[in-house]
Amino acid sequence: MNWVEEELKYADLGDTRRNKRLVKIVEDLAEQPNASVTQAARDDAALQGLYDFWSNRRIKLGEIIKAHTAKTSERISELNYVLLIQDTTELDYSHQHKQGMGRLSGEGRQGLKVHSTLCASVSGVPMGLIGQKVWAREKKHRSPEQEEKKKDIEKRESQRWIESLEKSQEVLPLGVRGITVADREADIHKLLVKHKHLGADFIIRACQNRRSIELINRKGRKQPLWDAVRELPRKGKISIKLQRTPKRKKVRTALLSIRYGTVPLRPPESASAKEKKEKLTTQVILAEEENPPPGEEAVVWLLLTSLEVNSLKQSEKILELYSYRWLIERYHYTLKSGCNLEKLQLKKAERIERALETYSIVAWRLLWLIYSSRENPEQPATVALSEEEWCSLRYIVNKNSIEEEISVPSLGECIHSIASLGGFLGRNRDGEPGVKTLWRGMQRLKDIARAWAMLWSNIIEPLMEQVRELLEMLKAAYCLRY
Repeated sequence: MNWVEEELKYADLGDTRRNKRLVKIVEDLAEQPNASVTQAARDDAALQGLYDFWSNRRIKLGEIIKAHTAKTSERISELNYVLLIQDTTELDYSHQHKQGMGRLSGEGRQGLKVHSTLCASVSGVPMGLIGQKVWAREKKHRSPEQEEKKKDIEKRESQRWIESLEKSQEVLPLGVRGITVADREADIHKLLVKHKHLGADFIIRACQNRRSIELINRKGRKQPLWDAVRELPRKGKISIKLQRTPKRKKVRTALLSIRYGTVPLRPPESASAKEKKEKLTTQVILAEEENPPPGEEAVVWLLLTSLEVNSLKQSEKILELYSYRWLIERYHYTLKSGCNLEKLQLKKAERIERALETYSIVAWRLLWLIYSSRENPEQPATVALSEEEWCSLRYIVNKNSIEEEISVPSLGECIHSIASLGGFLGRNRDGEPGVKTLWRGMQRLKDIARAWAMLWSNIIEPLMEQVRELLEMLKAAYCLRY
């Protein structure tokens, strides 16, 4: 059983033929994630089957992700804690005529909104999706009344954070505790309260400078949140590794000044009378970079968390966990730039959603390969690659001699070899290969592996067998003579 069959073993699309078709589609797309659909399909029949599959209304939306989520739940069942990283992205189809699209941020843009919950280990390895919500905003004209309606819609859309939390808690295996990790958009009082009711943990970057906070300064006045936290004593400094972002062109290490403490939070003025009666206390960590490198924006994170923060070491761990929030941005980047989801020539929203669910498995797998190889580079390559793949890497890419007997290489070694096919140079200043070079390399590897398999079975193996027979004959002749 290959990894796709194992990943989709819980798929139930109402017909075993659809289940098998899904496996073949994911296999083809995973082999060439950056290729067009016509290039990725193994033949004309597979291409037609793929389009028919995405157009099939009998396949309920959400069923493909449901199968992947079930496997994710199984994969994390032995862990004590997992990160539930939430974020929203947009699929932009502004320059294409498609049915079922909605308004996106920015004038004249249209497409679909996607809210994903990516599950990751506390060491930063993506374990799979634990939930995904897709919707289209209603289109409307620009007028004062419509602008007010826009605010109401966006306020209702904030419910997606709470819904995703509830669904993730339902999916988590017994004994596994989830920690929601999210950026400033998730700084919603109702979401924080919901975590309290569910007994769930969170690490959320603060956005609201709450002026109703019950913190009294020296003059006896209530303070906004940021002012109150900045009056907390400085506990020390820690270093943290920052990943590349669109604004940060390279990985760097930041020296952060740390303050932490406990603060009470009161609901906003718009809250109901019942909500205003409920008090909420949370831990806060303020991490500020005092001397950023020239040309770099200083890091300033104010984190709200339910986790215990009584020492500099605990605050350092929480900051490390929050830094893994970047994984979901890499996931969305892989979906859109690696799998070219926004270039699909599909005319209806429901077809795009089925394609999204299919590609979501491919995008997660690419990320898992990268981060799993970084966490445990010495694990055998067989956990991720077929024999044809790692053999072709050894013999063709790394130019090992065919006569040389070799053992199964490590996953870390193979990932570097695959990335080299995608343009990774491996210089000291280059760091570890990224997902972009990996998806390019995977596309070339599949072609090389197929060529290697044909070469081995049709030429090399028969030739080696003839050589062995000839050696046996020579040995027998030598024995008869002497």
